[in-house]
Amino acid sequence: MSNQSYWLRDVRSVWHPYSRIREIEAEVFPTIVRGDGIYLYDSDGNRYIDGISSWWACNLGHGYPRIVEAIRRQAGELQHSMIGGASHPAIIELSELLISACPTGLTRAFFASDGSSAVEAAIKIAVQYWRNIGRPERTGFASLEAGYHGDTLGAVSAGMIETFHSPYRALLFEVHRAKSPYCYRCPEGKEPAGCLTECFSSMETIIEEHHAELAAVIVEPLNQAGGGMRVYPAEYVAKLKALCGKHEVLLIADEIAMGYGRSGRMWACDHASVAPDILCLGKGMAAGYLPISATVVTDEIYSSFIDTPEEDRTFYHGHTFSGNPIAAAAAAETLRVYEDEQILDRAVCAAREMSAQLGYLAALDCVGDTRQIGLVGAIEFVEDKAARTPYPPEKRLERSICMEARRRGALLRPIGSVLYLWPPLITSPEQIRELAAILADSIKSVV
Repeated sequence: MSNQSYWLRDVRSVWHPYSRIREIEAEVFPTIVRGDGIYLYDSDGNRYIDGISSWWACNLGHGYPRIVEAIRRQAGELQHSMIGGASHPAIIELSELLISACPTGLTRAFFASDGSSAVEAAIKIAVQYWRNIGRPERTGFASLEAGYHGDTLGAVSAGMIETFHSPYRALLFEVHRAKSPYCYRCPEGKEPAGCLTECFSSMETIIEEHHAELAAVIVEPLNQAGGGMRVYPAEYVAKLKALCGKHEVLLIADEIAMGYGRSGRMWACDHASVAPDILCLGKGMAAGYLPISATVVTDEIYSSFIDTPEEDRTFYHGHTFSGNPIAAAAAAETLRVYEDEQILDRAVCAAREMSAQLGYLAALDCVGDTRQIGLVGAIEFVEDKAARTPYPPEKRLERSICMEARRRGALLRPIGSVLYLWPPLITSPEQIRELAAILADSIKSVV
């Protein structure tokens, strides 16, 4: 069946996330029918580079034989069995492998199906932890402006990106928000070469003034992805961990997007040599092949939920498909693949090539800034390079570039005035050059 035929059926029944309905209904889009490595193929036979790892998840590309076989094998043995008061081998094995890979001190994994659910669990765990140890007044949270932590209500409260979430403001709880460490548009007016993380003063003030009521601080370490790929220094995270430790505030690291090697190390926190109190994982856990997420905590936090003769401290929170065996088997095999096939080492060469390609793109008049961490690259477009003035939103420049790139064989998506590259970690340097060439030609064609 052709893309045209699929599209006619699709627009009569499917509601697409993060997609303008007028645009969905105005132009035929590809219907993807097959994946192989870093490429996706539509029903008309067109091939596309998956330049965003299918929404930041498919770190091993598509059709990775070991992951496919793990799914097939587990599906033939046990498809689903709850882990409320029971268990199964796949979730035990995954938990052991995951804890071994996590930063030191994280020892217990709570499972769900998506990143938002991992953050919801983290928020509730933090609040109940303080209640469990006799400090119920600590229910507040601090986060960064332009933080994105998911789309369920607790996660939206923690993050809150105005463009995405303003209709739901009345439903959200209040959160203390520190200034975003946005290096291209530094809140302190500094340039990266002279940066001493002065922007941390905003977070420092919040913690110093409100620590007695704070349950936790939640941040996306080193890259505010949903906020426009705002890459910031590891020193910020190191300072944050030290200050949280000083005031006994829990630190929640949302590594749903950046975990599993995307930053160049297994965890973005590793760049700052810190371990959070709570770690939220998702997206790449099962190589993007099945929905699974985790909220990983310290023994101290876990132990506070043990019942006492006087009090039931059960964590009354869970999801039907928490710890699903097939998803767990895929996630366990993903961790084995990372170790056996040295995935992070293989990604280094691709990241080096991406850096070179971003350097070429930075010279374009319409590009105000390029930034990178690991195998994430971002291009911020401006109408006036000297003044750093963005294009008016109504021009939809970034969308036009993505549409042109799709016609040339690459799937990309923008966030505001930023267009980003997020290819699978298995991408070769040659394939990075192919992707960058498509992007460069698309920019020149549109601007």
